[in-house]
Amino acid sequence: MKKISQSFIIAIILISLLGLASCQKQTVVKDIEDPAPTPQETVQPSEQQAQSAEALPDDNVPSQLVNIGSQTLNWYFVRNSDHKTPGINNDIGFNLADYDAYYIGSKEKVIFLTFDEGYENGYTPEILDVLKANQVPAAFFVTGPYVTGNPELIKRMVAEGHIVGNHSQTHPSMPAKASNSKEFNREITDVARSFQDLTGKEMPKFFRPPRGEYSEKSLQMTEELGYKTIFWSFAYQDWLVDQQPDPEASYQKIMQGTHNGEIILLHAVSSTNTQILDRVIKDIKKQGYRFAPLTELKKG
Repeated sequence: MKKISQSFIIAIILISLLGLASCQKQTVVKDIEDPAPTPQETVQPSEQQAQSAEALPDDNVPSQLVNIGSQTLNWYFVRNSDHKTPGINNDIGFNLADYDAYYIGSKEKVIFLTFDEGYENGYTPEILDVLKANQVPAAFFVTGPYVTGNPELIKRMVAEGHIVGNHSQTHPSMPAKASNSKEFNREITDVARSFQDLTGKEMPKFFRPPRGEYSEKSLQMTEELGYKTIFWSFAYQDWLVDQQPDPEASYQKIMQGTHNGEIILLHAVSSTNTQILDRVIKDIKKQGYRFAPLTELKKG
């Protein structure tokens, strides 16, 4: 009887151990299958109403999943608090500089201020006022409908010495257009034609890819049209007009992100940007930086 009881107890213990091992195994598998959370600083949601994305998917993507050629890539940068050049995705199989693409414009204490303009939200006149009062040059990347829908603002940008850059006709993913050279080229040339018809001047050959999407092929095709591709080394979620960020927090984020050769991307639809722009410009100058036009970009 005693032997039977001992055997029964041993059997119960073995069953319990097997059950525990099974639970542990399931837990490990579940942890592996669950996607890791993406760092907030390096991911931004897609933008509405023909505005470009800013910082896109994180830098934890395995390099073997990134192909060259026609593979669509998402531009992103990784912030730091040391006023150093932000990190970017270097596992793309080619050099941006080979296709005249920039995200940093200088090694010196120079900053390039740029605005994306997919549509007008009423703030551009005040932004231009602030730039004029502070004698700061900027670049405005505009879509085709923006040119035809806001002729006086375009003329004012030109008259006050700003660069009006190309942001495409319909704000598509340019890699998706790259398989058809005629469609791809028209996304750029149609905007340039509208600009020239309006101003009588050739459009400056600076292009900002919509949504921050690019491929090696799209960069090559952009360069073949004579354009420099302008990415960015600072941006933040400022384009949601009904969810504007706190002005003080936004000011601090911009000031903490300054670095040599910085290309700042702001959206002109933002009430927050308009509110803090004068203070930002003045305080960046106090840090010893100079604002420069994109014509002063330097490689490497």
